[in-house]
Amino acid sequence: MTGSDAKRSAAKRPTVRYLAGAGCARAGDEAAGPALLLVGLAATGSEGAAALLFAAATAGAALGGPVLGAFMDRTARPGALLATALAVYAGGLALAAAEIGRAPLGVVLAVAAGAGTLAPAVSSGWSSQLPRIVAPSALARVSALDAISYSAAALLGPVLAAAVAWGAGPWGAAAAAVALIGAAAPLARGLPPERAGTDGPRPPRRRARPAAELAEGVRTVAGVPGLARATAVSALSMAAGGMLAVCWPLLGAEVLGAPERGTLLAAPAAAAAITATALLARRPGRPAPDTVLWAAGALLCASPLAALAATAPGVPAEASAGLLVLAALVSGAAEGPQLAAVFSIRHRDAPAPVRARVFTIGAGLKIGGLAAGAALAGALAEHGTAAALLAAAGTAALAPAAGAVLAAVHPDRARDCA
Repeated sequence: MTGSDAKRSAAKRPTVRYLAGAGCARAGDEAAGPALLLVGLAATGSEGAAALLFAAATAGAALGGPVLGAFMDRTARPGALLATALAVYAGGLALAAAEIGRAPLGVVLAVAAGAGTLAPAVSSGWSSQLPRIVAPSALARVSALDAISYSAAALLGPVLAAAVAWGAGPWGAAAAAVALIGAAAPLARGLPPERAGTDGPRPPRRRARPAAELAEGVRTVAGVPGLARATAVSALSMAAGGMLAVCWPLLGAEVLGAPERGTLLAAPAAAAAITATALLARRPGRPAPDTVLWAAGALLCASPLAALAATAPGVPAEASAGLLVLAALVSGAAEGPQLAAVFSIRHRDAPAPVRARVFTIGAGLKIGGLAAGAALAGALAEHGTAAALLAAAGTAALAPAAGAVLAAVHPDRARDCA
């Protein structure tokens, strides 16, 4: 190996470590959602209780994300902080899964919510570190790979949860998810603290002012037009996605004969997300990420409507199954490119000193939207899956509408958003 080859190999190591750790954590997180739904159904027999467990595990992200981001912006070794957050998150999920059906439901939900405050460590906690790891010239390419890792995790996680649940029961699926999240912690700890020449020197450490730092992050997200639009559209889209996540196992039981088969619908969704994101990554910035953000939000509306058609009386079983697969494909084709667009907008518009807060505040609001959507869908599903699917379609329709409204409020900064 020549000297130049050795340098290139050394430069790739942090990126490989990053993608391996992020992929592992995200696969575990994607497996945890359906695993908790299956555990809740098995332990309580109630769709509402199962949805509440899923929602509780994600609801705390809206609070925990900004706090985690503030600490990551100021620490000299964000990898160590990220590793600790992953370990605690995994432990909390394990405890909640172990106690559901044994301890009072309120206690279990509190444990799950406490663990959920660290859920942004799996998503934006990793993504916010990319500019410190890769050279500016490689940021767009690695950011696209980062977005694809979410879709790959969304493909592998639910399949893993369904397969393990089939052989070892719902609690086995939860254990596998927890193990994957925990296995990512050592990789996070080994991330380099900073890459020279990306963000400039880190400001000197000072006495913590959590409220002021959180307020600065919120002002940035709300005050920068591109960030505000990306946050609003993605949070509403994620709320619709949370409703669909609750509906998949219910649709599996209703149409396909078993809840686990509904969980497997996440696989074609993730495959579509990977394909669509990879196609867009071949021409970075074309179309503009703001355009992709809006168009993907609009496309997502079709997914719950296709799933609703699958449950209509008189539809043959084969056609119902095909409509569910179509619904999953449309969902993935919308969610994958939208996530890549959100990352591009955040990297483009977020000031370096508050980047981690921008990522984690955005992720917290998205995961909070997911939790709210899941909780609402669980309550509606008690009266029939159709009600939850209609609510998902309506919520998805609000996302592009919100983007258009915000673009009208800031017409001078709008970038092909409508």
